[in-house]
Parts: sequence; structure tokens; C-alpha cells
Amino acid sequence: MALIVQKFGGSSVANRERLFNVARIVANTHNEGNDVVVVVSAQGDTTDDLIAKAAEITHSPSQREMDMLLATGEQISIALLAMALGELGCPAVSLTGWQAGFHTNRTHTKARIRRMEAERIENELAKNRVVVVAGFQGINRQDDITTLGRGGSDTSAVAIAAALKADLCQIYTDVEGVYTADPRIVKHARKLDVITFDEMLELASLGAQVLNNRSVELAKKYSVNLEVRSSINNVPGTIVKEVVDMEGMLIKGVAKDVNVAVISILEVPDEPGMSFKIFSLMSKHNINVDIILQSAGRPGYKDLIFTVPLDDKDTAYRVLQENLACFGGKSIEVDDSVAKVSVVGAGMQSHPGVASTMFGALYSSGINIRMISTSEIKISVLINKDEADRAVNAIHDAFLG
Repeated sequence: MALIVQKFGGSSVANRERLFNVARIVANTHNEGNDVVVVVSAQGDTTDDLIAKAAEITHSPSQREMDMLLATGEQISIALLAMALGELGCPAVSLTGWQAGFHTNRTHTKARIRRMEAERIENELAKNRVVVVAGFQGINRQDDITTLGRGGSDTSAVAIAAALKADLCQIYTDVEGVYTADPRIVKHARKLDVITFDEMLELASLGAQVLNNRSVELAKKYSVNLEVRSSINNVPGTIVKEVVDMEGMLIKGVAKDVNVAVISILEVPDEPGMSFKIFSLMSKHNINVDIILQSAGRPGYKDLIFTVPLDDKDTAYRVLQENLACFGGKSIEVDDSVAKVSVVGAGMQSHPGVASTMFGALYSSGINIRMISTSEIKISVLINKDEADRAVNAIHDAFLG
């Protein structure tokens, strides 16, 4: 008998038919003699619908109240799935995030898990029940509901698997695993049988939407056995693990991210501490900064250019504008017409020529590169957003045929 954590996304539980499909998968796993914890997201477009409802009331809602509102989506899913399991004769109980023991920091809409108290889950498993947990949510020290941000249900599932020392954590999606590129964009994208944590983390961070990057960080940290597989077709998925054959495929995937904005601060005085002042402001407001470019302006000054998530561009601009006098910049510009396209592969470390192949593919397609960022296992470029799909195809063809 094994302890298995299974996570199902919003599209997998979007309606009655899909709910019962998930219930059958869960019931079969339980009937095989396994202990099962299931984590589910809000149904279909429920989260987007709730955000739209808030927008009908105010253009600047309180983040605390947004968490209170959005958390209801997962509660609908867990109750309905527990009912469906009951109809199949499988004993089940639904738990909200806080009932399941998720304690987070105080940051609303982007909370991070501080600790996981799994006693309630363990007690329910001891009664031979399937435990259905609302993903994406927890509670802070003030007993306020918090949410973990988009994709947070993946993080919830991996956190439970780590806390319970589960034998396996399965992330069920509407695709059959992790692909070398988005199969909706690249016709010849191939499913990977296995991928390293580091490669998956890079792909998740760079726009691949199969797994949330924070969930991969947790899985790597706590050595969680992770599998991505289809909730529709019963076929083997992709195993995410620490080490795979390093002599195998050079490039594991090509990803695009259109949720990017470029912030340019022009003519910042070329003095010590200016970068610290700017990026400490971003950190204070929980804004992640990715690609950073410092270019020479006129003598004694520099231009500082960096990328932020698209959802954070307005906040970043407002904060920087309010503090412009503190670091002496001349002006601030925001550009959201860009996309980030990246190649990822651990094999890149020992193979020269990856960058030239990628840049050659873009050149052959007439696509201009605006910014470049590299690491040991990835190369990312910023290009015009309307050329992103064409770029992904060209790069995929160059490396993976």
C-alpha cells in the first residue's frame, strides 16, 4: 500500500462529466489499497469569473478581500468532488486549506507556506477516507484566508506530499506530460519521459504552464517523487527527478512567456547604491525581477532596464515614479509589447554552439532580439510579442527537428 497525492486542475473538474472522470481515477487508486489525498483547483474559469465580479464593484479591491473571494472557488470543487466520490461508493471528506493545515505568511494573493500541520489529513486517512483538499489557499497568523497565487494548487499538492512523505505526487493536467514545446503551438513537439528538477524549474519559470515553478522548487527541496500525466488519457506521463542521463537530449524544451513587461529607468546617476535602492523597492512590494540590463548612457549616468511580470507592471511603475527623486533617474518607461522565449537543457553546460544555433534560427526567421539572458541551463531572449509563436517554432525546429 502506498500514499499517493493527486492534483487536478480546473479544466479537469470543469463540469459534471469531468468531475466524475476525476472521481473514477481517484476511486480506482484508492480501491487498489492506497491512501489518497486529492488536491483540486477551482472549476474551469471560476477564478477569472470571480475576479470579474470584483471588477464590477471596484477597480482597486483590497488584496485581503480578493483572497476571501477567490478561496471560494476551490471550496466548490472539493465539496462536489467529495460528493462524486460518495456516489461511487468511495468514502471521502473535503477540507479547506486551513483545515488541512496550511499556515502561510501575511502576504495576500502571493502568500508563501510557512508550515504544514498534517494531523487532520493523517486522522482522516486513518479512517480509510480519501481526503480532498482545496489547493491554492491557507491561513496566516491573523487567521485571515490567504492564497498562494496562480498555479498555487500545484504547490499545495507538493507541500502535502512532502509533509506526509508520500510515495508519489501526481499532477494531472489536460496534456499527457511535459513536452519539448507547447503542442498547441509547435506541431512536432515531443513528450518527455523524464526531466530533471532543474530543467523543469527553468521551463516552469519561463512560461511553460504544465507545472507551477514554486511546486518544482518544493519537490526538489524535499525529494518528492513527481509525475505529470493526463487526466483524460490513461498513459504514462513525465517523471520529474533529480538526475537523468546527461548524455541524452541536449535541449529539453522551448518555452515562451507573454506575461512580461520591460521597465526602463533612464539616466540614473552612475553612483554606488543606485541599483540597491531600485531593486529593494521591487523586493519590498513583492515584485520579481528577471532579466536585468545596465547600459551606458551619457557620461556619469546609466540606463537600467529590467523585466517584471505583466501583472506587476503598474505597481512597479507607480512605486518607481513615487521614488524617482531617491535615485535620481530622469524618466521611467514601460513596454508590455514583448515576449520572452527560452531554450532549456542541462546538456547545454558541456555543448558549445547552443546560443549561435538559437540566434541563427531567429535571424533566419527575421526576428529581432531585444535583450538576452543566459545561465548554465537556459538562454532567454526578449522579442516582439507578436513574433513569439513563430520564434518558438523556429527554435524548436533548429534543435529538435
